[in-house]
Amino acid sequence: MLIKPREMTFPSGERVTIRSAVAEDAESLCIHRMITSSETDFMARYPEECNMDINVMQANLTEIAESPKCYMVTAFLEERVIADLGVSYVRSHQKYRHRAYMGISIQERYCNLGLGSILVEIALNQARENRFEQMELGAFADNARAIRLYEKYGFRQYGIQPRAFKLKDGSYHDEVIMVKML
Repeated sequence: MLIKPREMTFPSGERVTIRSAVAEDAESLCIHRMITSSETDFMARYPEECNMDINVMQANLTEIAESPKCYMVTAFLEERVIADLGVSYVRSHQKYRHRAYMGISIQERYCNLGLGSILVEIALNQARENRFEQMELGAFADNARAIRLYEKYGFRQYGIQPRAFKLKDGSYHDEVIMVKML
């Protein structure tokens, strides 16, 4: 599904458009994912694991746009993706359809400007409209900034997946599992 477009203004005066990414945004979204995966180890993938196949990304975006409940909340500065939040079913089976899963990425230079808060607010409001009953997510246990953002919106930790992530340097990182009842 496609969300209703909105705008916000950064303190610098730059205007940001928030809308669903569509097939025409595939290349910009691929570049965004490469950037965010390069900036921090808190992403689930390394840059070389980012799928830069534009046709595959276009197909994925088309599928999401046609979904009755799943959606993207994407921030654009001009036509360039600078942040992205996706909401999907935890699983598509009927017994799981009340549960949504959320993932977010924001380019480092656009952090601490309120963008994450706006994206999460939009995502939660849309999830309620779509009749999801709970929103779930996972975060690196040492990503304090992200965890604070999620807790601000009522997410609560309900578990830890030990050693969920193994970095190239051989270090392990736990994943905090969080949920918000809608």
